[in-house]
Amino acid sequence: MTTADLSLRSGVRLHARSVEIDPDFDLLDAYAAGGFAWIAGDEGFVASGRAAALDPGDARAALAAIDHSCDGATPPGAGPRAVGALPFEVGGELVVPASIVGRDASGRAWRTIVEHADPGPRVESLAEQPAPSEFRVSAAQSRAEWHAMIDQALACIRRGVIDKVVLARAVRIEADRPFDLPAVLAYLRRSQPGCFVYADRGFVGASPELLVRKTGSSITSRPLAGTATDATSLVRSAKDAHEHRLVVDAVVEALGRHCTAVRTDGPHPLQLADVTHLATTVTARAGDVGLSVTDLVRTLHPTPAVGGTPRDAALEILRMLEPQARGRYAGPCGWVDRHGDGEFLVALRGGEIDGARAVVHAGAGIVAGSDPDAEWVETQQKLTPMLQALVRP
Repeated sequence: MTTADLSLRSGVRLHARSVEIDPDFDLLDAYAAGGFAWIAGDEGFVASGRAAALDPGDARAALAAIDHSCDGATPPGAGPRAVGALPFEVGGELVVPASIVGRDASGRAWRTIVEHADPGPRVESLAEQPAPSEFRVSAAQSRAEWHAMIDQALACIRRGVIDKVVLARAVRIEADRPFDLPAVLAYLRRSQPGCFVYADRGFVGASPELLVRKTGSSITSRPLAGTATDATSLVRSAKDAHEHRLVVDAVVEALGRHCTAVRTDGPHPLQLADVTHLATTVTARAGDVGLSVTDLVRTLHPTPAVGGTPRDAALEILRMLEPQARGRYAGPCGWVDRHGDGEFLVALRGGEIDGARAVVHAGAGIVAGSDPDAEWVETQQKLTPMLQALVRP
């Protein structure tokens, strides 16, 4: 039973109030370690505290049951939300924060407070504490072990068991002092333009991949698959085109179960700070007024961009071959509101940070023709943004 259920059954309804605030501030100034952050350029929000913990499928109904009041000037997107980074495997929960501070695409800012909610523990600022200066970085898997894992995956592809599987490896970092999460987020925001910078209870990163966005009846997804440092060679690569098409076809099929007017635009090269991906924008119209973004998350995740295809067979091979559990890596991370609108990204280019320790993952899509050495280099390129954010002088 969720906190929201208890509140409703006891007859005490949660109440939220939203007010417009001065937009002249940095969102990260309102972030507290242990909270939630969702930032895309100057737009986004940060949240803290805990009013309720919800199953993702119950989030829309629970949020709609919260009394919400606001003044006439409050931006239309203000209000209570459920947020969180979910595990790659099934399960997990979304949290209704006690406090949200946000700024929308037009530059208007707001604050939403849920009354009688747990504001969360007081978190002392780490700004005056010394930053880590010594680090020990170690791969959870050797290059030879990676080669063996890829060879096994390719053998499954040759036998026709799967068409694609995404395999990940992990790197561990130990520092001499606790990591400063706001500083890590600030670095990612500067160094990774074009990405969503996210944080949820110690899991932080900057992902370029939008799993799904719902705004009213408008649905958007932007799957990525196929990676290179040179855009020209990427566009010409038959192997990367095949890998990308497997992902797009799966997204189109999944959205078609709930939506109408499903259309694609792409693939196009998406150039980021470190690598270039093939990207296709998929748009659709919600076929049911009761459809929530969390319904679409459940249908889409995991796409072949992070799992493989056919899905069940690829996931079984992934579980068999990967030596370290993914946790929240490559899972859905985002938010939903009382209307069922919201956004979820694929939690890539991120790491689990616990005090002075961190674990960072990166994966590569394995299809016929994949080369273990090239895939190792690709994962190294994907690991680089978080390693640079964490291991700095």
